[in-house]
Amino acid sequence: MSTPAPAIAPLTLGRHQVWPPVVLAPMAGITNVAFRRLCREQGGGIYVCEMITTISLVHRNPKTLRMIAFAGDERPRSLQLYGVDPEITAGAVRRIVEEDLADHIDLNFGCPVPKVTRKGGGSALPWRRRLFARIVRAAVEAAAPAGIPVTVKMRKGIDDDHLTYVEAGLAAQDAGVAAVALHGRTAAQRYSGTADWDAIGTLKAALDVPVLGNGDIWEGDDALRMISHTGADGVVVGRGCLGRPWLFADLEAAFNGAPERRLPNLGEVAAMMRRHAELLAEAFPSEKDGCTDFRKHVAWYLKGFPVGSELRRELAMISTLGQLDDLLGKLDPDEPFPVSALGQPRGRTNSPGKVFLPEGWLESRDDDVVPQGAELEDSGG
Repeated sequence: MSTPAPAIAPLTLGRHQVWPPVVLAPMAGITNVAFRRLCREQGGGIYVCEMITTISLVHRNPKTLRMIAFAGDERPRSLQLYGVDPEITAGAVRRIVEEDLADHIDLNFGCPVPKVTRKGGGSALPWRRRLFARIVRAAVEAAAPAGIPVTVKMRKGIDDDHLTYVEAGLAAQDAGVAAVALHGRTAAQRYSGTADWDAIGTLKAALDVPVLGNGDIWEGDDALRMISHTGADGVVVGRGCLGRPWLFADLEAAFNGAPERRLPNLGEVAAMMRRHAELLAEAFPSEKDGCTDFRKHVAWYLKGFPVGSELRRELAMISTLGQLDDLLGKLDPDEPFPVSALGQPRGRTNSPGKVFLPEGWLESRDDDVVPQGAELEDSGG
């Protein structure tokens, strides 16, 4: 049975009114222009491109410039930036403004990957509260002339003994952000366990700007439950849509109060797989490149379906759309959707682990020196 939709207004981000109040989280190697288009064909929301590093944008890294391509009908164009230096961050935002590269900028302070936190970036950075505030303010001020809203995405903190989310949220609000998104896990949790929706509610109660909740949105009804539980103004969806772009149709139906939820049979899933691969082939330099990129999606699309291992293996090795068509033709189109897969985690489900930090990182919260070597040259995570 579907969850009744709570009363909620469209999400306001500067001049943008977003309905439903749903954001696709940036995911490295996933949220390229092809996947975003596929998801946009299912339902409304904001669809964020892969993470872009500030220094690579400032230096006009060719790979980065290819990654910030948006479809002609994609509005608002949403771009997430990762940076640790206020001046470089401001320079990247000025480039976005001057060259009209995006309509919305999100700042990444949530990445828990060791190669990022060990240098003081991502989810480690809000611990240095003065530096965090300087970075956010620099981005907001650089974006202001064009009226581009800036938002922040973060985690609860480094671990349960070093929580930063309320203080960081207030600092971001004071700096002028349009909204704050909170993933209800610490960096130490990575993608394990259960997201702490109570923390999202705590942040919502502390802030005046919109708060978005992230974590464990596997179904459309999960979004309604999160809104009801936390009072959040919208949701951010990441792993839940892997191999299930129709989740955005369910989310739109849920927020509109409609009871219908999609349970596509295997034939419908195969058609979605074909559409995804076709869009990738159009977006990449060659059909082979697009099909190669599609391979990693196969297991997510077929999760729970009774498809043999040999056919799965062959699908995950395609190089042409013709090969894909031949193999998809071997699937039973009438096979019903495996309801046992509903509400189950998708993508990364790793274990909690130690958060690697620069030496002495926890000793001073007010040190605002830019950490050495924390800038990432490569976009995408």
